[in-house]
Amino acid sequence: MEWQQLLSAKRLGKTHPEDSSFERTAFLKDYDRIVYSTAFRRLKDKTQVFPLSKNADVRTRLIHSLEVSCVGRSLGRMVGEQIIQRHQLQQVDAADFGDILSAACLAHDIGNPPFGHAGEDAIQTAFQHWYRQDNPKGSLLSPLEKADFDQFEGNAQGFRILTRLGMPHRYGGMQLTCTTLATFTKYPRESLISSKTLKHHTGQSTRKYGFFQAEKELFQEVAETVGLVRRPGPAHWWCRHPLTFLMEAADDICYSIVDLEDGFHMGHLPFSEVRDLLAAIAETDLGEYEVNQEETIKRLRAKAINKLVVEVAQLFLDWEPSILKGEFDQSLVGQSRFADILKNIEVKTSASVFHHPNVVRIKVAGYEVLGGLLTEFLTAIYQNNKKSQLVRYMLPEQFSPAPNQSNYAKMLNITDYIAGMTDLQATLLFQQLRGITL
Repeated sequence: MEWQQLLSAKRLGKTHPEDSSFERTAFLKDYDRIVYSTAFRRLKDKTQVFPLSKNADVRTRLIHSLEVSCVGRSLGRMVGEQIIQRHQLQQVDAADFGDILSAACLAHDIGNPPFGHAGEDAIQTAFQHWYRQDNPKGSLLSPLEKADFDQFEGNAQGFRILTRLGMPHRYGGMQLTCTTLATFTKYPRESLISSKTLKHHTGQSTRKYGFFQAEKELFQEVAETVGLVRRPGPAHWWCRHPLTFLMEAADDICYSIVDLEDGFHMGHLPFSEVRDLLAAIAETDLGEYEVNQEETIKRLRAKAINKLVVEVAQLFLDWEPSILKGEFDQSLVGQSRFADILKNIEVKTSASVFHHPNVVRIKVAGYEVLGGLLTEFLTAIYQNNKKSQLVRYMLPEQFSPAPNQSNYAKMLNITDYIAGMTDLQATLLFQQLRGITL
């Protein structure tokens, strides 16, 4: 891969690159378009770790996305300066790297359904059960289409929002630059690839998928525009854009460190344990931080994130030749000398935070809410009894299936509607459908 092509300012849906200006480059415009989108605003009421939390100190998905964007911007600027010198790039600024990563990081969770990863699992489980019960012959969808729902993925939903749903009246949706879209796509592959093929490519980028069948041609256009390396075989799959590794690292850094901080704020993790784990990464003398518990954790969190950012930037530069060849496909944070400490943090937060009864209870409710909504609406579009007719009236016009639509398109309408809701919207609608509240 070549950096000059990888940094293309061409927009998806536009024939030629637009005129750019120093004051507001194409990549800065990408950031602005994401900020002003409805899907991004709704992240304020979507689960990060603590569903429907009333604690103002705890992150929502919106705050998490903003924090990841800040870390991504720093990583981009740090590596950008070195990459420009290393490759003698023309008409490229270090700030461009930061702006691309800032925009991609801002959008990295934009496709997540209500109730976080539990929401993804709920949609997958409910669809599989509904498909077996209501479609025993399996004739409604092709295997490729069915895999999109069997393994429903927030990352693919995010690409769909950015390239289609965000501005549905025009080709390319929000018409972001192909560089930002490629950087956004952590898993540049379709959902159904044979296990025989996958076993030869066991890296980070193949763990999940990043676009639905409905958008695979759109991603192909993105990949060809920026010059991603296509993997061998008939499947739609590519190596990652190099900057995607930094977007992933920004996310890994933030959720590892701030989940720890949030666990402390919620009272699930003791001060001394959180302090010692953060101090081990910050590599600092604790004596100067004993102001009060809250202030100590804040300062150590900032120091720890900074330490990880500096190290990840250097790791990226070290691995850059291999990344450009499509050979490197690992987590940068996983290569860090702090990897063992971060793994310990993951174990602690998983046991004390993610599996805390208050968190688990609401996640279980999320299964009922999203699974119930998906089943109700899928049933309604394929049955013609009185209740189904009424349920169809509850679908907003843009999600209501048209007679000439394929089964796949109709089902995508339903998942678009449900995945686009906030936690509270989904909960209220479920209660209304069940007659719990009017």
